[in-house]
Amino acid sequence: MKYNLLFVLGLLSFASYAQDYSSAESTSSVNDTVKNKKGEILNEVVVTKTKEPKPVTAVRSGLKPMDNPQSIQVIGSEIIEQQQAIRLSEVLKNANGVYVGSARGGAQESFFSRGYDMSANNMFKNGFRYNAGSIPDVSGLDKVEFLKGGSALLFGNVAPGGILNLVTKTPQFKSGGEVSMQIGSYSYYKPAFDLYGGLTKSIAFRLNGSYENSESFRDVVKNKRVYVNPSLLFIINPKTQITLQGDYLSADWTPDFGTGIIGTQILDLPRNTFYGALWSNGNTKSASASVLLNHDFNKNWKLNFNSSFQNYDRASKSTAQLSTVKENGDWTRPLVQNDNSEQILGDQLSLQGNFNTGSVKHQIFTGADWENSFATAYTFAFNPANYDTINLFNFDPSTQRNDIPDARATQIAKTETNRFGVYFQDLISITEKFKVLAGVRWSWQEAEVTTYKETFAGGKQTVKPENAVPTVGAKKLDNAFSPKFGLIYQPRKEVSIFGSYSTSFTPNTGTTADLKPIEPSIIDQYEVGIKTDFLQGLLSTNVTVYQITNSNLAQTAEFKADGSLNTDTNVKVLSGETKSKGVEVDVTARPIDGLSIIAGYSYNDMRYTKTSGLNGSFIEGDRLVRTPANTANLSFFYTVQEGLFKNLSVGAVGNYIGDRLGGWNDQYSTDLTKYPDGIYHREIPLEGYVTIDASVGYTWRKFSILCKLSNITNELNYTVHENYSVNPIAPRQVMTSLRYKF
Repeated sequence: MKYNLLFVLGLLSFASYAQDYSSAESTSSVNDTVKNKKGEILNEVVVTKTKEPKPVTAVRSGLKPMDNPQSIQVIGSEIIEQQQAIRLSEVLKNANGVYVGSARGGAQESFFSRGYDMSANNMFKNGFRYNAGSIPDVSGLDKVEFLKGGSALLFGNVAPGGILNLVTKTPQFKSGGEVSMQIGSYSYYKPAFDLYGGLTKSIAFRLNGSYENSESFRDVVKNKRVYVNPSLLFIINPKTQITLQGDYLSADWTPDFGTGIIGTQILDLPRNTFYGALWSNGNTKSASASVLLNHDFNKNWKLNFNSSFQNYDRASKSTAQLSTVKENGDWTRPLVQNDNSEQILGDQLSLQGNFNTGSVKHQIFTGADWENSFATAYTFAFNPANYDTINLFNFDPSTQRNDIPDARATQIAKTETNRFGVYFQDLISITEKFKVLAGVRWSWQEAEVTTYKETFAGGKQTVKPENAVPTVGAKKLDNAFSPKFGLIYQPRKEVSIFGSYSTSFTPNTGTTADLKPIEPSIIDQYEVGIKTDFLQGLLSTNVTVYQITNSNLAQTAEFKADGSLNTDTNVKVLSGETKSKGVEVDVTARPIDGLSIIAGYSYNDMRYTKTSGLNGSFIEGDRLVRTPANTANLSFFYTVQEGLFKNLSVGAVGNYIGDRLGGWNDQYSTDLTKYPDGIYHREIPLEGYVTIDASVGYTWRKFSILCKLSNITNELNYTVHENYSVNPIAPRQVMTSLRYKF
């Protein structure tokens, strides 16, 4: 009943994003929309023609970039196309301060920013959180938005490092489209299409899709992907429009946990060798549907409503990670099988308004959002648990065992999570130069886990988990206030100096010593910076300095409630601390027609600054794993505008990831027999590396060809997830795109 009611409410007024989408179209497309709207969005046409940045839909509140005390980067479809990106990690080479933390067995890419993992709650599609357990298809993307720093006021339970919002392509009234074919190294083939146009004067459509079939520089590893993304735009009247969107992805992939390690040392093994069983397989299916509607009461007041449903399902079966290799190279291959799914339903209702109190201007943004997610996770067991033993130094895949063992489901865990939040934000323009942003959000989150366990007796399964009596866990309830306060000083129209304070919250597991649920950790973030935007975007810069402190990090309690020493890691206390501090510099430039430059540098220092020193606690002063101190990016793309070489294009992308640690952080240990220095060493040192990609292309009438050589220097390095999935980066490869535009 509640779902039906919320969906009906959704159809009443929907989408803080739909309005932004209209200005993100081509100039002629917007002109068509203007005709239907009788000039309602004439100012947006001017913005497009003067090459202003496309609106950042994830900001939601309609704040202008210079009025937002937050660093923002947007990678548009032009860059994605010129770069010939096939994975999100390639697109994000252009985004300063965000980097791949791990490849997680080839199933997904995990991203980090400002020392924090973004992959759990900080990944969004068209403004809605989505399950990041799959690798999204970039062929359907119009742009990727990276909001750095605290975004809890708008999105609730998100880590303070920043959020990524993937914006898919939307309809245009101007008829057009393209077909393309990408062909690359290791039998890579990807045909794609993109069609759009007006069905009537008030209805436009878009349909894009792709098919990918590829092998890999890794032996045995293959990918097969099908993606489709349809959408419709309805101009109901000059003040109301609705956008319907949907997408579907099916991906067959080979689980690949990379190369081997002994202790904390990565082995010097061939980059191409695959050590998993030949029958290893995985499949991911994801789908989404959304309706976006916005209604303008007048030029000052807008009511928006967004609603989305997403479905995700991932299953895999393989030999597992290479984390227990003996000194002589022997590795006993364990077996693993996974089956995880999640359904997410979300609604967002918001109101934007502008009004004056005397000479003071107000730009408010207020609303509420709700999300329900239902996740199912299966646990499987093999008998025996291990497959066989191989030696990594003399492995011959042609002689390995190749039968496929059966597994049984031993447990099913179903987790239902409800999130609700209300928020209010006001940009107060005291003068044209001095402004204050103030807002607060209240978030409520409830989670309940129901488990179904097998009954096993006499060496046999007597009751399957799907037939078992469920065990319902206690509801975990968290709520928190997330304020945000910012000061903006604009001495000139092209310069904005800002400072801000915001908080985020992170729910914790476990209990206090008196068995009460542990409260969420509240994370404080301070940020100061300066933005410049000269000559209508021909040169834009952003310099930001920040500090993020979690002063109540949950860690194991020293004592139980009766005063005795505690050995239960589930009994915790909010007494630890981490601190992340750093600086980021971003530069974008278009000094001449046809040339675009993106450059950035970031420094981050994230460490444990307060720990208990007890057995199992982290080391005070230790840098957190998967957090490089330095990252940098530099890219340029240039298309010759006239003369003999007109329409010839060249480009390059350089990306630097500094020294960092893989694995898990070291811990104190009281087992001096096993760890004589009292420290359980688990960190894997990783050196920094640089990759350079270069491209050249040519356009003739409606045809274009673009060739790219990636990782020109054939750099070898690794992405490491905890102490497994040590995946080498791709070697030098060639990619060619053929494109015909209608």
